[in-house]
Amino acid sequence: MTRGTATTPEGGAAAEDLFVDLPAGPRLAYRVHGPADGEPLLLVAGLGLDLTSWPAPLVDGFTDRGFRVVRFDNRDAGRSSRIAAPPPGRTRQLLARPRPDAYDLADMAADALGLLDALGIDRAHVVGMSMGGMIGQTLAARHPDRVATLTSIFSTTGDRRVGRPAWSTVARLVKPAAATVEESVTRHLELMAHIGGPGFPPDEAWERAWATAVWERTGGGRSGAPVARQIDAIRASGDRTAELRRITAPTLVVHGDRDLMVHPSGGRATAAAIRGARHVEIAGMGHHLAPGVLGRLVELTTELARTHGARPAPAPSTGEPV
Repeated sequence: MTRGTATTPEGGAAAEDLFVDLPAGPRLAYRVHGPADGEPLLLVAGLGLDLTSWPAPLVDGFTDRGFRVVRFDNRDAGRSSRIAAPPPGRTRQLLARPRPDAYDLADMAADALGLLDALGIDRAHVVGMSMGGMIGQTLAARHPDRVATLTSIFSTTGDRRVGRPAWSTVARLVKPAAATVEESVTRHLELMAHIGGPGFPPDEAWERAWATAVWERTGGGRSGAPVARQIDAIRASGDRTAELRRITAPTLVVHGDRDLMVHPSGGRATAAAIRGARHVEIAGMGHHLAPGVLGRLVELTTELARTHGARPAPAPSTGEPV
């Protein structure tokens, strides 16, 4: 394991980047927060996002409740390895036809498992958003002994009949990579305005600072070939509904009713596929971890962990409505 530095607008949740070289090949960047003896909680980021996409109030909310929080950059994101394979072309992306040599969600779940192994974590609470929810689902289905609980946030099953993004969102995702930090920040703000949801608006100042810091942390942008390969991984994995039925971990499925990236039908299908899953659909929430929803997500996930064997410290009073 090695160390590195990075500048982020994270406040109390800031930590040093660490690196681990996995036996399967990728090098992952990660950070660890909270007490060393806390219940491990793994955060898995979404499409094109790095570990800093988990807002500081959410990370701090978990550590304040006694969790040992681990978050990391997926392959082809952040400061983790870029995969030496061609991305799908624009036509393949528009037609949803993955390349035959694409990696898939099982490969990405294996990366997460490799990180847990490297940290000596036998079992963790897994929280994933969007594509990260799909990775968490795959990890829970294929390695049930390693997942204490699963929280799947605005994610889906891979069934093309559900969870489809709006065409207006697809058009934004297939644009060529931004050439400058200014262009990247502008696109990010436009995307947040599009998918954020009317009930929980983004904090524009924070989003601007975050998008600028991501450009600096990753050496220029978070789109283009790496994101196209991650999209290919989702498509190469196909319909995972049958696999989700094998999940035994206590599961929480959270979705917004105004999601233009993953239609709410994706969350409903996920909850229906996982035996005993609790489904919470939040009115006014889109496809974004906006400030107004963070406290509720912390409380819902903590409740799940406490109900099923975890014993984090009692929740402090934060003053944030949930």
